[in-house]
Parts: sequence; structure tokens; C-alpha cells
Amino acid sequence: MISKERQDNALQRFAEANPQLLEEIAGLSAREQHQQIEWAFEDAAQEQGLEPWELTLQLIAGSEAELKSMRLEVHRQVAEALGMEWDEYCSINEIDDSAP
Repeated sequence: MISKERQDNALQRFAEANPQLLEEIAGLSAREQHQQIEWAFEDAAQEQGLEPWELTLQLIAGSEAELKSMRLEVHRQVAEALGMEWDEYCSINEIDDSAP
């Protein structure tokens, strides 16, 4: 539900914020480096108690309001994919869709 562009942007920001990781994987092929960054990203999300998509949004959002808007966008896509009414989805998932 998160675009490849957003995912790539978040991974780039994550990698830039972790120069030690970049040093450790410098000798690997570009494909292997990308894979290692993805794994480290997923581990970092888990350590923070987040899903990787949530960490992605945190890294690319410009403000709290934008972060909330992007989260709601993802949740709306999931509700639609599940064929659920938005109000029911919000109730089940304890989502407050009021303005920030």
C-alpha cells in the first residue's frame, strides 16, 4: 500500500542516518547492500514496536499532520481491500480519523 518511491525514500533516509551500517556493508554488491539495509530497517521498526510501513511514513513525513494523513491513507486502502466500511474498520482498529 506504500509506493515504491516512498519505500525507497525511507530506506535512503534510514541508511543515511546509519553510517556505521553503510561502512559494514560497503564491500557488498549493490543488491546485497540494499537487502542488508532492508533487513536493518525491518529490525529497527520491530525494535520500536512498529510495522515497517509505519517507520517508512515516520521517516518521510514532513510534519505530524502529514504523518497522520499518510497513516489514514494507508488504513483506508486496507479497509477498501478488505471490503470493509470505513467506520467499522476504524472501530475494530481503534483509529481516530478526526483532524490532527
